[in-house]
Amino acid sequence: MYAIIETGGKQYRVSEGDTLYIEKLPREAGETVDAAKVLAVMKDGELKIGSPLLEGARVVLKVVRHGKAKKIIVFKYKAKKNYRRKQGHRQPFTQVTVEKIEA
Repeated sequence: MYAIIETGGKQYRVSEGDTLYIEKLPREAGETVDAAKVLAVMKDGELKIGSPLLEGARVVLKVVRHGKAKKIIVFKYKAKKNYRRKQGHRQPFTQVTVEKIEA
C-alpha cells in the first residue's frame, strides 16, 4: 500500500514506515501532522486517483526532527567586469515518518 502526497510544493510516493525529508513545517518534534493533499492511493492492487485530490484519504506523518541541509555555494560573476558575489545557503527541512495511510 502506498500513497502519493503533496507537501511543500513537491510530490512524494510514501508507504507506511517511510522516512522522508520535506520542506520545514511549523510543528515540534514528536507531534503528528496530517498530509491533507493526498493525490492517489494504491490499496489491495486497486489504484484510486483524485481529481486533483482524493476525498476522505489522509496520511498521518510524525515529525522526527528539524535540521538544515548541506551548504551550497551561490556564486555570481560577470566576466571582465570585476563583479563577484559569493553567498552560502542551507535549506531548512523537517524529517518525518509515515505512521498511517487511511483511504
